[in-house]
Amino acid sequence: MTNTVVARRYANAIFALGKQAGGQTITKHGGMFASLKDVIASSPELLLVLKSPVVSSAEKKAVMEGLLKAVKADKTVSNFCFLLADKNRLASFLDIATCYGKLLDEEKGVIRGMLTTAVPLDAKKQGALKGELEKKAGKKIELSFNADASILGGVVLKVGDRVLDASLRAQLAILRETIKRGE
Repeated sequence: MTNTVVARRYANAIFALGKQAGGQTITKHGGMFASLKDVIASSPELLLVLKSPVVSSAEKKAVMEGLLKAVKADKTVSNFCFLLADKNRLASFLDIATCYGKLLDEEKGVIRGMLTTAVPLDAKKQGALKGELEKKAGKKIELSFNADASILGGVVLKVGDRVLDASLRAQLAILRETIKRGE
């Protein structure tokens, strides 16, 4: 099985448990998974330990126990992580946490995206753009902003697997191709 399939299955399982528990459980679990993911992703050594076949599952559980205490994980998330250690699936934890985040966003009706502009935008312009995009999409949008001078002007909006490239660089490339074809 590929990592993506494994990650999706485990994320679906823990997400279903959270929904079954009701209340804000899925949101709390999402926060715990995000915190764990940040800690693990920020430490390459820790990631190597979790992926290593040489390190025993008992040692991985001990490492995870310390991490779980640090993020104040509940019993369900702790047991889930210990199950991953028992099944030698801790190497897939980052993918599982990412899949869980996507499930949580889908449940809450949140769309995540990245808006790239040629120059940095101030907070007022960012808020106005975000508001306009939310109005057009009819959903809440979590938008991160990026500046990239290589696009020359305009914007590039990435939402999920869709890309809207309204940059000057893209327009010039289209014009170049049109001239090459002699149209």
